[in-house]
Amino acid sequence: MSNFIKTYVQQEKINRRNLLLATAAGLTTAAMPRAFGPGAAMADSGGWALAWSYRDRASAYWNAIVSGGEAYTESLGLKKEDMTNLINEGSSEKSLADIKAFLAKNSGKAAIACDANDSPNARPVAEAVRDAGGYISTIWNKTDDLHPWDIGDNYVAHISWSGEKPSAEAAKILFEAMGGEGGVVHLGGIPANIPAIERFNGLKTAMKDYPKIELLDSQPADWDTTKAAALMSSYLTKYGDKIKGVHCANDNMAYGVLQALKAEGISLPVTAFDGNPEAVDMVLKGDLLATVFTNPHWGGGIALALAHQAAIGKFKPSDEPKEHREFYGPSILVTKADAENFKKTYLDSTPKYDWTDKWGLSAGQIQYK
Repeated sequence: MSNFIKTYVQQEKINRRNLLLATAAGLTTAAMPRAFGPGAAMADSGGWALAWSYRDRASAYWNAIVSGGEAYTESLGLKKEDMTNLINEGSSEKSLADIKAFLAKNSGKAAIACDANDSPNARPVAEAVRDAGGYISTIWNKTDDLHPWDIGDNYVAHISWSGEKPSAEAAKILFEAMGGEGGVVHLGGIPANIPAIERFNGLKTAMKDYPKIELLDSQPADWDTTKAAALMSSYLTKYGDKIKGVHCANDNMAYGVLQALKAEGISLPVTAFDGNPEAVDMVLKGDLLATVFTNPHWGGGIALALAHQAAIGKFKPSDEPKEHREFYGPSILVTKADAENFKKTYLDSTPKYDWTDKWGLSAGQIQYK
């Protein structure tokens, strides 16, 4: 087991209180605390409507996010269908409109988890929820000058994952595979999207230690496989054999890159980000050098749990320290050396979490700006 896996597992053991891992053969329930599972600490939603606002169902990442929200919903003794899916299709305008409509439908009595799609959209979303009397947690995207405590208790928390450091680690693996020199291209996400910015910054940070690496080009492919395939084809046309490696800001775009390379009969080292099951399989096969896992199932569940538990009075956000309202979740770099063990632990079976352990897996305080 690599140091990456060891560090992550150690962190979870220290931070968590009631994390139980299901085995591949089935869930062991004997030691399961009453805090999760139907009929435990809260028998229902307390009259609050639950919703997750996110981009699409085409990505394994967002499906994992949704599964976490559904797991939290089921822990209340409800059906997973009792959580409403607000799918914005990559539109910030639709994200805001859907949330306002959901609030209106439920007379403001709504607990919502949300990825605002791009950073500027987080403020109007949070303000709309506050004004309606609902509660919201956001993930990934917000501007640096926006903090939950600026809006009030109704903006419960913002969760992000450090994109720069793991992206830089993946880039260094890429550079080593390139022999420490040559041209690299980057495929990025939505330009105003925080993880897209951080993951590109990670590449540039890693380049400081590799003076013979040249960044040939960097353009957005909007997290999309089809757009990434088209962009990679254009890179190949423009730069040809100058390209010695490819750095992708997410797994979906890496899939498109591999399609484009295969169509041309070319093999190049490629790194990705998200830790989706398909990507981990590709790491095992050697098609990808590395990907980064951010535990989306936990992220999806805890974001909704925080919003809902604040709504029903289980805690008051303004009584909590700032690191409980704006914080990083855990992440792990997955390489070929780690992938088999990682897959068995996190993908072949779904970890079960105590959703009342609100900050048990948080990886530390965000540096406020």
